[in-house]
Amino acid sequence: MRTDQVIRLKMPQEVETQIVHLTLQGLLPEGRMLALNQEVRTLSLLSDGPRIIIEQRFSENEMRIIVPILEYYPHYCPYEVLLAHLSSKVVTQATIERCRQRLGEAQSRGTRQQELRSIRRALSSLRSKLHAFDLEISNIRERGCSLTSLASSSFVEKRP
Repeated sequence: MRTDQVIRLKMPQEVETQIVHLTLQGLLPEGRMLALNQEVRTLSLLSDGPRIIIEQRFSENEMRIIVPILEYYPHYCPYEVLLAHLSSKVVTQATIERCRQRLGEAQSRGTRQQELRSIRRALSSLRSKLHAFDLEISNIRERGCSLTSLASSSFVEKRP
């Protein structure tokens, strides 16, 4: 005797991918925007249409650094915020305050540069990837980093 057995397969729930679109006024030409997809760790430069012009994939640490820098634009992102994003998956004001205190203590011990080493390492690889977008990360001495433009000729309109 044969019995049929009903097997129910659980389908993965639809996951809505959150893509953040950024115009970054003053850094990108008119009609272009960045699309940040944290799930797959990509940053894309889009033109009207939309059409992908450039896309870069980031490591986990690079993504942890670029997100707060983009959030703080057009202002600089303090080192304690970058350190908090690198050292914790959930960043709160308390986490940022602990990192500020940690950097202050390192400053008084003369070990601030060693404390910032993980940030500098992530920034180094991130910078080379951002150059494809004609973007740069500038250091604000003893304070943090800000997103700036390389102002290369590829984005500058040529005048007759």
